[in-house]
Formats: sequence, C-alpha cells, structure tokens
Amino acid sequence: QVQLVESGGGLVQAGGSLRLSCAASGRAFSSYTMGWFRQAPGKERAFVTVISWGGGRTDYADSVKGRFTISRDNAKNTVYLQMNSLKPEDTAIYYCAATRRFYGRRLVEYDDWGQGTQVTVSS
Repeated sequence: QVQLVESGGGLVQAGGSLRLSCAASGRAFSSYTMGWFRQAPGKERAFVTVISWGGGRTDYADSVKGRFTISRDNAKNTVYLQMNSLKPEDTAIYYCAATRRFYGRRLVEYDDWGQGTQVTVSS
C-alpha cells in the first residue's frame, strides 16, 4: 500500500500552465504504475494519463494529449503532471492513483488514491 498526497492545484487563466505533484510514501514506489484522473462537477471520475513503473510507457486521454505531460522521479517518490494550454473544460479535482497489478486506464484497477487537488481554469 502507498499513501499519496497531491499538490500544485489552483486557479489559472485559460492558456496558462500548472504543475501538479503527487508525493508517495510507503515502500517500493518504483514498482507502482501511477495514474492521474480528474472529476469535474457533476461528472464521473475520468482517466487523464498514466505512467509505467519505470517511466518508459505513458498514455494520455485524447482531450489532454499534446498539452499534458506525466513524469516521475522514483528517487523522490513523486509523480508530476505538467499541464499547459489549459482550458476551462480542464477544471476539475485531480487525483493521483497507484497500482502494482495493472497498466492502463481502468479506474477500478487502481488501489491507492490521493485526496485530490482542485484545478480551476477561468475563461
């Protein structure tokens, strides 16, 4: 099991950038696939991006491809989400999640979740 704490959210104007961080505590962070998900008001939680345990594989939702970049630093037990060219429709609570038994987009396969960080993009 791993404990996750997100940070870096805030209010930004459309076209701006934010960098989210997710700090993990617990053992063997480098063995976890890490994902970012988001939940907008009135909507279900949705996949944003994922990175494999070693960082060699990544995947992005079509809505963020080319604008968002996921990365990880296993020495610091941290995964990052760089968000550029932000749009009002990116407004949501962003969650990081971890799993050791899966690589992919399926929310139900992730075992450990952070508390979320709010991102608000104004038009």
